[in-house]
Amino acid sequence: MASPEQPGQDPGWTGPTAQGTARAEQDAAATGPDLPRPRPEGHLGAHGGPSSNSSMTTRELQDYWQNEKCRWKRVKLLFEIASARIEERKISKFVMYQIVVVQTGSFDSSKAVLERRYSDFERLQKALLKTFREEIEDVVFPRKRLVGNFTEEAICERRLALEEYLGLLYAIRCVRRSSQFVDFLTRPELSEAFGCLRAGQYARALDVLVRVVPLQEKLTAHCPAAVVPALCAMLVCHRDLERPAEAFSAGERALQRLQAREGHRYYAPLLDAMVSLAYVLGRDFVSLQERLEDTQLRRPSHRGVTLKELAVREYL
Repeated sequence: MASPEQPGQDPGWTGPTAQGTARAEQDAAATGPDLPRPRPEGHLGAHGGPSSNSSMTTRELQDYWQNEKCRWKRVKLLFEIASARIEERKISKFVMYQIVVVQTGSFDSSKAVLERRYSDFERLQKALLKTFREEIEDVVFPRKRLVGNFTEEAICERRLALEEYLGLLYAIRCVRRSSQFVDFLTRPELSEAFGCLRAGQYARALDVLVRVVPLQEKLTAHCPAAVVPALCAMLVCHRDLERPAEAFSAGERALQRLQAREGHRYYAPLLDAMVSLAYVLGRDFVSLQERLEDTQLRRPSHRGVTLKELAVREYL
């Protein structure tokens, strides 16, 4: 399980307790640079909220901002290496560790289960040392034994050590948000899914994406657009399997993560795909078409590339 936060590590958001001006100042400090800051009561923010002529009562405004702050609390994950097994191949023998990742604080119906070898952990450690040597200098990485690596005692000892290792890394804000850490937990599965997509194995690609996307969303909550390629891949797979409703749903999730980011390379191709799906489903395609035309007028370079063409280039 993840160990308690170390000195200098991010303890998570706990929320302000003071009143009046002091409370507003504490709110601004508590949200951090990557989270939206509360605006004065009655102000319309970029993410929606009470308008300048809002008729909300003081109590309603307090409830509104309290709900907003609950949304800003960062996701906290717990790592457990539930089991380990010995794999024997023709020219190699190694231990495969099963990692279970769950969200704390509530029942997590989308817990992630993945498998990694000790050599995968080694590559993660080497990659992190290149960028975060000072930040992880107190994090102990379990070293390989010269002999006895496959005894039950050694495997159990390493399993617990690797579990603690993941927890300590996650406790360091810059590390848990790094591409190295996120890739360690998601890239093998994403690479497999996109490989299946390129091969036309859409059902198999979806099976993998359904398992890995919830974990990717939790790990990249600070950067919502990071999950857009995977969501668009889900759209493509559902569409080619003639499931337009499911494809449209995946597209809506992707568009939500691209709000105010029409410069993103997926934005125009995604809108184009959504227009066609909305037409097939008898939904409002006119507003989507208007957004697409407006984007294409302002950014002509977005013309011509389809969503599927973008998706098949990912994770090559």
